Amino acid sequence: MQQASNRYIILFAAAVCLVCSVFVAFAAVTLKERQDANAVLDRQKKVLIVAGLLEEKAKVSAGEVQTLFDESIVPRVVDLASGAYDDSIDATTFDQQRSLKDPAMSKAAPENRAGLTRVPLRAQVYHVVSDERIEQIILPIEGKGLWSTLYGFLALAPDTTSITGITFYQHGETPGLGGEVDNASWKARWPGRQAFDENWQPAIEVIKGLAGPPAEDPYSVDGLSGATLTCRGVNELLHYWLSEQGFGPYLERFRSPGSTA
Repeated sequence: MQQASNRYIILFAAAVCLVCSVFVAFAAVTLKERQDANAVLDRQKKVLIVAGLLEEKAKVSAGEVQTLFDESIVPRVVDLASGAYDDSIDATTFDQQRSLKDPAMSKAAPENRAGLTRVPLRAQVYHVVSDERIEQIILPIEGKGLWSTLYGFLALAPDTTSITGITFYQHGETPGLGGEVDNASWKARWPGRQAFDENWQPAIEVIKGLAGPPAEDPYSVDGLSGATLTCRGVNELLHYWLSEQGFGPYLERFRSPGSTA
């Protein structure tokens, strides 16, 4: 049996790689619009879930998610340094994660304990509205856990301190341990807790062991067994985004009497 020459093998492998790369590039280009639409839809669904407007495992169509989101949620873009709204940017299409890759839209993170290396100059917040009144404010949050970056949303009442919900929708923490940050029963322990103390300093903490009821232990949340470092990461990321470096200026503006932030 005649063996193929090395030249033939190299050329054949190169031709296969070229054809495959063309197919991959074609698929990436043609599916990009659909991928972007699915990413927006997924983000809208997570916002509805943390707002308590959609059950976590509810089976709903894309159209139903879009309708509910349009009826109940108003996205806004906020300048993090001043806390003011930036209406020069379309909040319906603004992608905060994508802005982190744009030097004009982001900066190196200040020293922090949340494991952040780069932060956006502007961030997207969501208002949950009913009868033209803001019922909740939803803030995007992220930071390092034990093995991964945790991405989530924190929902606050209009007083900007009463927590109404939290969710972590993307992470790579250990299943059964740190991965329990997206366990529904753990997330149910957050509503009613207070994000800030009486001096408007971030005060909410995931503690070791069990916390008391919100009325008696407003700044504490039950720890996750075997997930000390993940819980520490949750604390650090919450304190960062609630601080002056995160959404602090915006929340201060929001709660000012007569302010439209």
